[in-house]
Amino acid sequence: MQTKRFYTLSGSCPDQIGIIARISGFIAQHQGWILESSYHADDGNDDHASRYFMRMQVKADSLPFHLAEFRTRFAPLAAELSMDWKISDSAVKRRVVLMVSKQEHCLYDLLARWQSKELDIEIPCVISNHDTFKAFVEWHGIPFHHVPIGADNKQAAHAEICRIYDEVKGDTMVLARYMQILPADMCARYPGQMINIHHSFLPSFVGARPYHQAFQRGVKLIGATCHYVTRELDQGPIVEQDVIRIDHSDSVEDMVRYGKDIEKAVLARGLRYHLEDRVLLHANKTVIFR
Repeated sequence: MQTKRFYTLSGSCPDQIGIIARISGFIAQHQGWILESSYHADDGNDDHASRYFMRMQVKADSLPFHLAEFRTRFAPLAAELSMDWKISDSAVKRRVVLMVSKQEHCLYDLLARWQSKELDIEIPCVISNHDTFKAFVEWHGIPFHHVPIGADNKQAAHAEICRIYDEVKGDTMVLARYMQILPADMCARYPGQMINIHHSFLPSFVGARPYHQAFQRGVKLIGATCHYVTRELDQGPIVEQDVIRIDHSDSVEDMVRYGKDIEKAVLARGLRYHLEDRVLLHANKTVIFR
């Protein structure tokens, strides 16, 4: 990990000859110092054409201008390449809004990583449909917003969540075991900004008490999936996954405990990839530069 200030340029475009040469040439033309670079060419298939993905870190003080001017100067080249792109500044901390219901393990883990600076982010607030963790969150000096959701107020509650997120200028919304389905218009409003964690099994089990269902079926692997939130429930682009092996000697309680451990780890890794702009999205596909 770089310790000095840098810019991260990432994006994707239709594949063609000379992409690296043109972009690195642009940076070199302005005396930019490339610290790290990653590339991937997708061969394409019947559903989509071949596409090129790239990520570069550029030493910030090697350039004679700031980020706003970089964007202005780079935009014509990006347009010529038909590139979807963004550039971020390592000196600007991302503002991550956490959402939680009644399961505490992911919330506790992320707050511990934030407090220890392992996640160098700002947490402007925590939003919950229950007030269970109000005292715990406020003990950390973080504002807590209780937004109850019932059958008769879902639209108003979702509008309030959006209002809070916009008001605190959130960059990313993390569903840290937030057990409510978000409406399609909210998913469309923040594309690529909302990250979720959920249990995933081979085979998968939906509905209530998934670990109990898995135990009854005698599964041998349990795992978790970190993914972006889209209007299709639990079908968003995948950021990170992991599994652990179990056997007949493990009880339901053991599986729940293992599941919580792996959910915490997968969510933290997925969030880190997202914050470091290592996740490139195109359609429903993700390319992860680890």
